Amino acid sequence: MPFKMILKELMDAVPGATGAILADWEGESVEQCCLYDVFDLKVIGAHKGILLNLMKEAHQKMDAGELKHTVISTEERHLLTGPVGADYFLVMTLDKSAIIGLAIRHFEAALARMYREIY
Repeated sequence: MPFKMILKELMDAVPGATGAILADWEGESVEQCCLYDVFDLKVIGAHKGILLNLMKEAHQKMDAGELKHTVISTEERHLLTGPVGADYFLVMTLDKSAIIGLAIRHFEAALARMYREIY
């Protein structure tokens, strides 16, 4: 499965992208690509997976529809997280200069490609 290629293409398509990780439902890394310490990306990925699951549960209780992705922005970076089916999720880190709308468009395309590869 070309997960590494999808992650690399995602990062190349978005100026300011610093990392992308595909993880399973337990937060374990399946594949990753980043410009910094891979251990840090794995920790970020596992943490964002926990938050994603909590948000999915909240959306189900509110009957708000299926969660497509989340965006968390801090002083230093943006973090995108989205489910890939029921068993996997994708996390992307970006520096503050990244254009978030462009990132979301490419992130959603990568989510769809990952889904087709897995399921």
